[in-house]
Amino acid sequence: METGESPSNLGDPWSERFTRPIRITRHARERMAERHITGDLLYNLIETGQATHKDERRLWLSKRYPERDDNLICAAVVLEDAVVVKTVMHRWPLAECKNNDY
Repeated sequence: METGESPSNLGDPWSERFTRPIRITRHARERMAERHITGDLLYNLIETGQATHKDERRLWLSKRYPERDDNLICAAVVLEDAVVVKTVMHRWPLAECKNNDY
């Protein structure tokens, strides 16, 4: 299986890091479009971003991308039967992410 390929072949991207499919909410897709965050960048964030746990299921994944003019990309995710991406933020200090409830 290639990286990012779903083992079920249903089209959902697959996270090697979390060993489950990746699901992106409508809200997160809308924020990605507004913030010019591609699917490839989100996938890279999920696989390589710094994880800050709120609890055992909820966490933020954050990473700086030098090629972007905004400072920090941060995704709020929930680990269920899939990695569920709830929202994606930019120009957002990690301390702010920790104070946001989702």
